[in-house]
Amino acid sequence: MSSRRIWKQYLETLQSAGVTFLPKVHLPEPVPVREKRPRSRSAPAARRSDHAGSSRLLPPEKLQPEKIQPVPMLDATADILNESPETTEQKSEALCRLAEVVAGCRRCSALADTRNQTVFGVGHADAQIMFIGEAPGADEDRLGEPFVGRAGQLLNRIIEACGLKREELYICNILRCRPPGNRNPLPQEAANCREFLDAQIRIVQPEYIVCWGTVAARNLLNEKRPIGRLRGSFHDYEGIPVLCTYHPSYLLRNPSAKKDVWQDMKILMKKLGLPLPE
Repeated sequence: MSSRRIWKQYLETLQSAGVTFLPKVHLPEPVPVREKRPRSRSAPAARRSDHAGSSRLLPPEKLQPEKIQPVPMLDATADILNESPETTEQKSEALCRLAEVVAGCRRCSALADTRNQTVFGVGHADAQIMFIGEAPGADEDRLGEPFVGRAGQLLNRIIEACGLKREELYICNILRCRPPGNRNPLPQEAANCREFLDAQIRIVQPEYIVCWGTVAARNLLNEKRPIGRLRGSFHDYEGIPVLCTYHPSYLLRNPSAKKDVWQDMKILMKKLGLPLPE
């Protein structure tokens, strides 16, 4: 029974009992109750807002991955590779021509507008070992050579400890332009620059590759696992053994990881037949 009907019966009872004065009482109209509709779980929103107006990101696994646009190879790059350079002189000439192609690249317009110069690569054109890093930093952008800042100085010490020489290696990055604020390369930026990395590998034809850092390892090997799970053993890239380890800049922030990198370098040295330090 509704409360309105109860009140009406109560007032009628008072009146029949001899009550001569009854105040008029305004009874509010009942508020209709809306039926709750079940929420759809088929398409969750990318963001949810709280009462303060700020947004909370959903977990990464619920976000749509960035769609990478395919990047056709430039004719100039294809022409260089079609020549199939074999000798050291031919490889050196091919790398110089490819560097000129890179210098004129504007696929990533935001990076091209802010760079001082492209950072192509450096080292021996017929190197047995290729080092691949992530992207140029401020020092690299200024000097046009990869691994020349504090991280590069640490890398030089690692190279010397292994009994190697920097000029005997070939060193390059996933990107050839510096990202603003030294942020990680975006997936589309890495895709835009991939043909140049692949061309450098095909020209130099290294026997071994070392990926320094998660960005380098994931992009080269198309991996999703973090560097901590990739390090410690060899992987394969088109028949080339690939060793993955921590980036020198990570070691500057986390010195305790140097022992892990040294263990990785000992794996490489053993593969190369170099004497292992005591």
